[in-house]
Amino acid sequence: MKKYCFILMFACLVVFSACHNNSYTPKPRGYFKIDFPVKAYQNYNKDCPFSFDYPKYANLFADSSTDTQPCWYNLSFPQFNGRLHLTYYDISSKKEYENLVEDARTFAFKHTVKANAIEQKLINYPERKVYGVYYAIDGNTASSVQFFLTDSVKHYFRGALYFNERPQYDSIQPVVNFIKKDIDRMISTFKWKN
Repeated sequence: MKKYCFILMFACLVVFSACHNNSYTPKPRGYFKIDFPVKAYQNYNKDCPFSFDYPKYANLFADSSTDTQPCWYNLSFPQFNGRLHLTYYDISSKKEYENLVEDARTFAFKHTVKANAIEQKLINYPERKVYGVYYAIDGNTASSVQFFLTDSVKHYFRGALYFNERPQYDSIQPVVNFIKKDIDRMISTFKWKN
């Protein structure tokens, strides 16, 4: 019996002395490697009064949510679990135009609670009558990019990028930067048909 007690005490002593090391070093947080596709574009030019280039690795489909209107689309980036929501309005009055522009500003600045910064850039392509504002939103916000395009008379087009993930800007920043280039291409190739 003494022999078993001695062995048990010795084993407990070994276990407790092994767990008493103070040289613990925390490991840095790691993220999965992201494989980005090669940039390649195709043109959207269907029944709506606009055309633009969008990436071949994204899926463009009509918005099927309730209260959807013609020429509302979603540009899905399945490998990044993100979606660019695209809406179009046919403007019938100056008041409607002003309300839509104010709505775009309000939607972008709703993210100020979580945003580190919101950068606004004017979009100005007078040769194509494409004008607007681009909102780059930094921080742990639901949307990282929003923009609107208009001819200031009868067309209004808005886009907002969202990810189906809890926002962690430091981990999705490479993806946001990658998709921003696609959005820039969409805007720079955007044309009104009439």
